[in-house]
Amino acid sequence: MPIQKILVVDDSPTERYFLTDILVKNGFSVSTAENGEEAMSKIKADKPHLILMDVVMPGQNGFQVTRAISRDPETESVPVIICTSKGQETDRIWGMRQGASEYIVKPVDPQELLSKIAALG
Repeated sequence: MPIQKILVVDDSPTERYFLTDILVKNGFSVSTAENGEEAMSKIKADKPHLILMDVVMPGQNGFQVTRAISRDPETESVPVIICTSKGQETDRIWGMRQGASEYIVKPVDPQELLSKIAALG
């Protein structure tokens, strides 16, 4: 199934705007969430084809939300790309272990993001 609906989860309005702008200009339909709790309710309601997940957020962090998504039979097939400022290799490994499909370190390079989305599509 081609990826069309993407949920951007980030507590930073600037990051949400930046990522949404890139995605909309490339033909994707985008919804956003400011935290893990909002993300979980939107995932179940909207059934996005892909989730871009920040890690450092109030409440549940992105690793916890990604783990919840990947362990829920209703959402486990939705790929998650973690987009975070946490650039350590241990962070990347941990993110992938939580169920992420890809891991991108901020600042996000638009071409890298689009090529990773294309590879998942």
